[in-house]
Amino acid sequence: MKNRLLPIATVAALLLTGCDKSSTEVSKAVDEGRDRVEAARSGALKAEDKANEKAEVLEQNSASEGSKTSPSRSELITKTEAQAVDPLGEAALNDAITCLSRTIYWEAKGEAGVGMESIANVVMNRLGHEGFPDTICEVVKQGREQGSCQFSWWCDGRSDDAEEEKAYAIAKEIARKALNRQLADRTGGAMYFHQRQQSPDWSEEYIKTVTVGEHVFYKPHGGAAK
Repeated sequence: MKNRLLPIATVAALLLTGCDKSSTEVSKAVDEGRDRVEAARSGALKAEDKANEKAEVLEQNSASEGSKTSPSRSELITKTEAQAVDPLGEAALNDAITCLSRTIYWEAKGEAGVGMESIANVVMNRLGHEGFPDTICEVVKQGREQGSCQFSWWCDGRSDDAEEEKAYAIAKEIARKALNRQLADRTGGAMYFHQRQQSPDWSEEYIKTVTVGEHVFYKPHGGAAK
């Protein structure tokens, strides 16, 4: 059988056709990938906005002494929504979830879950209580950023960004439960705490309630903050 050789022009045309097809497929794949990324980013932003909206309402309800009604299912912050907030741990401290999560993270990131939950309890116990502000961020940032403050991580002069993704994710989940009123108070109503190895003078003015992890917790006499 004789070999049938295609003309050079025909071979070149076939190769070009194949290249054009391959280029089109690559371009299509890139466009589809870009669309998926944009869709995911848009979904995350929507989840973050929804979480912050819910958190604001839950925060206001928690700060109101007369509002002890449990949130409805539609009012609860979901896990997905909470994790969408401050994904890089670098956001400004302007919303309830970020402020509470960052406090839990920096005060107890090396502890077990119960230790981190206890820090959340203190913040929530202070919220709206006599002598304390009506928003979580104001509670956390009470005092001065440089000098004397209520939570040491806020005024220690160091970066406030969360550095460990896993620990921060746990902190955000605890913050979510705290805002949803799904977190038991492990501190016995405490509004103050210090590390176990410390013995601050102010601790003599309050009632010791419990020791959890690396912290000792206190509440004021008569329930009024000083």
